[in-house]
Amino acid sequence: MSELRQARYAVAAVFCVHGSVTGSFATRVPWIQDHASVSPGQLGLALAFPAIGASLSMPLAARISHRFGSRAALRGLLALWTLALVLPSLAPNLLTLCAALFVYGATAGMADVAMNAIGVEVEQRLGKSIMSGLHGMWSVGTLVGSGIGTLAAHLDVSAQVHHAVAAAVLTVAGAIACRWVLNLVPAEDEEAPPRFALPPKSAWLIGAVGFCAVFAEGASLDWSAVYLRDVLTTSAGVAAAATTGFALTMAAARIAGDAVVDRWGAVRTVRISGAVATLGGVLVILAGHPLVAIAGFGLLGLGVAVVVPLAFAAAGRTGPNASQAIAGVATVTYTAGLIAPSVIGGVAQASNLTVSFILVTLLATGIAVFSAVLRPAGVRDAHLDS
Repeated sequence: MSELRQARYAVAAVFCVHGSVTGSFATRVPWIQDHASVSPGQLGLALAFPAIGASLSMPLAARISHRFGSRAALRGLLALWTLALVLPSLAPNLLTLCAALFVYGATAGMADVAMNAIGVEVEQRLGKSIMSGLHGMWSVGTLVGSGIGTLAAHLDVSAQVHHAVAAAVLTVAGAIACRWVLNLVPAEDEEAPPRFALPPKSAWLIGAVGFCAVFAEGASLDWSAVYLRDVLTTSAGVAAAATTGFALTMAAARIAGDAVVDRWGAVRTVRISGAVATLGGVLVILAGHPLVAIAGFGLLGLGVAVVVPLAFAAAGRTGPNASQAIAGVATVTYTAGLIAPSVIGGVAQASNLTVSFILVTLLATGIAVFSAVLRPAGVRDAHLDS
């Protein structure tokens, strides 16, 4: 096996490990809520802290990678992330839970930037798209982690025990995978990136497309089941199928996305993705039957799946420091994940959920309209351009 192919598989394994932490945590949120004795409103406040921690810490990843090299930086940051999984389940109250989730999000964000920067470099050296597949492996990891978490919850295993075991296993798995990732070392005369800096203009433009996708993703994941229950008065089981359909189509599209990007180019793929997501939003808005709404959420998942991976790939090609550019785009996109649930809830409170998803549909349209910003100036490569 060539060194480059080995590096591709290694970074794919890292993405899977990263996703497994997310899935392991998400399934045990009810246990964590009970242990910390927090109300639903307090839990909502606490769950904003991972995004806050990630947004504030991500610019540091570029500095750390410059200081220690990409392999050592990723090994350390990924270990911090996997070990941070144990913190939320130990929190006895709201204050400590917020602090734990801040650290949890901060380590997640830094590891996220480091692994995406390496993934972009592998993609550029291979000369073909792999970023969608890497994010597909993240989705696979999330499904694996959530499946094991669901089993642990069913067996009434405490989240403290479950997360301690999961953290130990994932830390070892991550360390092994990191042995074969690319080791990118800066030139001796290369200036270190700043510890904190506003995203460059290019990151804002690319990040705006990612923002639209992440907003639609967050809104669909958090509100799809509620939409079917409240708007279409379905049972809890049918309502849950909307969320499952969204997650499955998104994971499948990411895994298959690289072949589509290589055939159509990144810009055309994102343009079509935005159109598909818009169609899904329209079906949700106009749905008079649960199956139509479920199909709509499935199309939303299909439409937004590859947008963020391709936004990260585009960011990594915009300047000399891929980590810094990716951190800028990630900061913009993560903001969407932070505000989407509350914005959807606020609009629904002022009007109704149907109006909320009109907003989601408009943002999905924005993906298609602004897709051209993913094409770097002067690039005419078949798999990058359209």
